[in-house]
Amino acid sequence: MNPNKKRLRRTMMFLNAQKPGLIKDPYIYKPDSIMLDLEDAVAEKQKDAARFSLYHALKTIDYRGCERVVRINALDTPYWREDVRCSVAGGCDAIRIPKTESAKDVKVVEEAITAAEKEFGREHGSVLMMAAIESARGVMRALDICEASERLFGIALSGGDYTKDLQTRITGTGIELMGARQNMLIAARAAGVQCFDTVYTDLDNMEGFRQDVETIHLMGFDGKSIINPRQIAIVHSIFTPSEKDIIFAEKVVREIEDKRAKGIGVFTVDGKMIDIAFYDGAKRTIELAKASGVYKGDL
Repeated sequence: MNPNKKRLRRTMMFLNAQKPGLIKDPYIYKPDSIMLDLEDAVAEKQKDAARFSLYHALKTIDYRGCERVVRINALDTPYWREDVRCSVAGGCDAIRIPKTESAKDVKVVEEAITAAEKEFGREHGSVLMMAAIESARGVMRALDICEASERLFGIALSGGDYTKDLQTRITGTGIELMGARQNMLIAARAAGVQCFDTVYTDLDNMEGFRQDVETIHLMGFDGKSIINPRQIAIVHSIFTPSEKDIIFAEKVVREIEDKRAKGIGVFTVDGKMIDIAFYDGAKRTIELAKASGVYKGDL
């Protein structure tokens, strides 16, 4: 398995691949991943120019550990195959499939990636995939999509297109996204992949953004798509374990390991009843803290 499949992805920042001013140094804002967009952000007549810009950016810019994901054009367009070839040739880390509605969509793109890896001398399996779910049909088939390929590291909700398909609109309350968020998250967890939330486009309402991020964090999402560097700090602060969370997780791990060796199944930590079911969650908190660069312990 590609070791990057489970990497930290709290933020995934969208950037127009055609604009050198946007893609030359986004790493300075320290998002976990950047989304170099060849799809909606690029006009029909500018697809070739965007690919040219993308290829040279991938080849020449040191993104300093920031994951580089490319959003290709939809599979019902004449552009996507060349998008894949250009992205793989340039050295991208992953491909995002837009408007995914079936496992077949994932497999078709996987075949194109495999061919491009061979064509351009890249290691087989080095390019990962993620699937954007943008329709009611896609939401209903989320589990099949999640299980379609070993290359797939996660799925992401695209709220704008999804709400149009649902015949409603983005309200800012989250009500219209509730069903899709829950269904996609359950499917992702069942398949063992990550799950990412849609963008929040009202840059004048940072308090609303914070509330939105807190909601999806409580739901269990792995991260959020973003459109502006101003959003990064808020997402990272919410998705990075606090010192209190880390200390409690350490206590839980140590106590469970100690009590398990003594044959004790249920006990208390800081007044809370704990059993073996808490172990994986505590370990995940510690691993997330390590990945976020805030862990100073020895577990």
